[in-house]
Amino acid sequence: MPNSKSTVNHYVYVLYSTADYGFYTGYTSNLRQRYSQHQQGKSFATKSRLPLKLVYYEAGLSWKDARAREKYLKSGPGKRYLKNRLQNYLTNL
Repeated sequence: MPNSKSTVNHYVYVLYSTADYGFYTGYTSNLRQRYSQHQQGKSFATKSRLPLKLVYYEAGLSWKDARAREKYLKSGPGKRYLKNRLQNYLTNL
């Protein structure tokens, strides 16, 4: 049975930059707030890549799992996974 801590979600997310046609992968416990920060240019990593679209996310109950998933999605096999997962979206760009 889940404990009370399991109600907090942790997200891994992928943003797509229409400026440089690249992806940014991150993780957070508050996806709406973090996405807003990216959109407002408050993130050093993405402020020069605006505008951004949220194209993929996963939710989990553990920040350790979210961090591990982020690392995987940034790896070669992870990038291939995302390309396959987002195949229809990427085709329509």
